[in-house]
Amino acid sequence: MKFAILGTRGIPASYGGFETFAEELSTRLAARGHRVTVYCRKRHSAPSYRGVQLVYLPTIRHKYLDTVAHTFLSTLHLLMRRQDAALFCNAANAVFTLAPRLAGIPVALNVDGLERKRRKWNRLGRAWYAISERFAAWFPNAVVSDAAVIQRYYLERYRKPTHLIPYGAETGKLATTGALDRLGLEPGRYFLYVSRMEPENNALLVREAFERLDAEVKLALVGDAPYASSYLAQVRNTKDPRVLLPGAIYGQGYHELLSHCLAYIHATEVGGTHPALVEALGRGCLTLFLNTPENAEVAGAVAIPFKKQDLEQKLRLVLAMSDAERAAYQARAMEHVRKHYNWEQVTDAYEQLLVSLAHRR
Repeated sequence: MKFAILGTRGIPASYGGFETFAEELSTRLAARGHRVTVYCRKRHSAPSYRGVQLVYLPTIRHKYLDTVAHTFLSTLHLLMRRQDAALFCNAANAVFTLAPRLAGIPVALNVDGLERKRRKWNRLGRAWYAISERFAAWFPNAVVSDAAVIQRYYLERYRKPTHLIPYGAETGKLATTGALDRLGLEPGRYFLYVSRMEPENNALLVREAFERLDAEVKLALVGDAPYASSYLAQVRNTKDPRVLLPGAIYGQGYHELLSHCLAYIHATEVGGTHPALVEALGRGCLTLFLNTPENAEVAGAVAIPFKKQDLEQKLRLVLAMSDAERAAYQARAMEHVRKHYNWEQVTDAYEQLLVSLAHRR
């Protein structure tokens, strides 16, 4: 069948969770014999990638317009190049799902988390996301939530049933250490934080808690912030030589850092299932997570929760653990992801949904 994925920055993934999701899902669907198209903002060196057709369209490089401008153009292109079904990503794009549905193209929408709660948005941005939640309940043929917390939210607030399909991750540690060598890190001698450097992701909180430790380990704060420069400047304002800020790292290097860290710190407080959290568990990280309902749903049984005020205490707890205690957490984390966050199972669920929408048409 012919499927399209819209609303991300495109593939190969080089930004965030939606892009990794688009790459993992589209390439697997293509390997199963479907003709898959992914709409992209940044040009790749070839018109296709691992069997997936790439369509490049322009956008407006602006914090509030980037996503909606590109998805608007992608939707127009979709209407001219008909598909059997389309998957839109991001609740902000809900308004664009109506036109293809009316044109006879079945549409599913992955709403992600409650984006209106992000502090980076002004009143207009939060209002757009609030309206988009209502559009999401009405316009697409089907809605996908990646966390039970989000599924309950749409059911209770809008009486909208959603398909619960989680995020996926690979499991197992990489043996290579190229990224560590480049950054001057030793295996098992650094804490790792990976996220966009935005206020609700609490990179500054993590850095300040770490700096109160008197320990000969390092902290790698990995990520960037294209639309939060002032907050990023605060995070970078440190004189502690143990703190590294290498910017965003993707692919092999990112997974090497996960595979060899002393512990991974997940401090994000807004969203559904966070890809970085699932990926850290899949790579066997001893993981500390900010205790929100969404994070606890993913990691509660196999990781260590913390509150903002006690992160320093939990970091000290990790430093005091024996190797055997850390290894036990690592093994439980990988087994948890194998069982509940397997990419093949995720692809099965999306394939069944998209095929059923196409047949229903």
